[in-house]
Amino acid sequence: MSAGYRYVFKGVNPVMTSNNTKPSTLTRFAWLSIVTAILTMGFKVAAYKLTDSVGLLSDALESLVNLVGGFMALAMLTIAVRPADENHPYGHSKAEYFSSGVEGTLILIAAVGIGIAAVERWMAPKPLEQIGLGLGVSVVASLINLGVSLVLLRAAKTYHSITLEANARHLLTDVWTSAGVLIGVGLVAVTGWERLDPVVALLVASNIVWSGGRIVCKSVLGLMDTAWPVEQQRVLEEILASYVQMGVRYHALRTRQAGARRFASFHVLVPGEWTVQRSHSLLERIEADIHQAVPNLSIVTHLEPLDDPASFND
Repeated sequence: MSAGYRYVFKGVNPVMTSNNTKPSTLTRFAWLSIVTAILTMGFKVAAYKLTDSVGLLSDALESLVNLVGGFMALAMLTIAVRPADENHPYGHSKAEYFSSGVEGTLILIAAVGIGIAAVERWMAPKPLEQIGLGLGVSVVASLINLGVSLVLLRAAKTYHSITLEANARHLLTDVWTSAGVLIGVGLVAVTGWERLDPVVALLVASNIVWSGGRIVCKSVLGLMDTAWPVEQQRVLEEILASYVQMGVRYHALRTRQAGARRFASFHVLVPGEWTVQRSHSLLERIEADIHQAVPNLSIVTHLEPLDDPASFND
């Protein structure tokens, strides 16, 4: 199936439409994430080697997670942009949830590793070395992450991609993590209290757990076909309400989202004396209005006579 398809099924008579498929060029943003992860990981490993800071080590480990997540995003985005086929009539866009779920899980694993390293350093604190140079290298890496995360967030919003959003949120978390580590290492240099380094690393790990948990939760909700947020459903309801004033009714409104694609279905009830052509034209207008307001949407509508009590059964 491709954009703009329309099927009429005998008996139930649903009408299904689709528009605005996601461009395959989306994968270039995954490559940007991969290159960024490699570059920043190199900077952060160098900063750790210079300072021997467990906080900077935690920062480098998170960049490793970014790299793995980038490759996973590339693989899943490649699958997600495939058109619908006989075995996958609704497309492959749910593949994006596997990417964001894996990345969220990797983030949680990295947090555990950081926590273990921080506890060991708390038990056996070590003096930091070449702090100025190490911090400088880490700042460069953080600025790169910040720039790329903003690019990915903009792309995620444009293409409605949960994979790019997860990648961007992770990079932003990395930026805040780096900021915390830099502050911690700077405080060690000023105060001489070496245990501040593992304390900051533990705080970083806590922040990573929160971020990873959010990503995993959002992925699970997507795989469970959770309905759209209330504010998004309200857009549909307002459009449909405008047609109720014309003497028609609607019910059984259902919504879900699979990656960049949205799906909605509802029943439209019209007066029994209407012709098929008039009813069909009404559905065309309703669908056109909804498509204009909601991108990447597939709609299934079911036409029913208003004067039949059975029509009101969901």
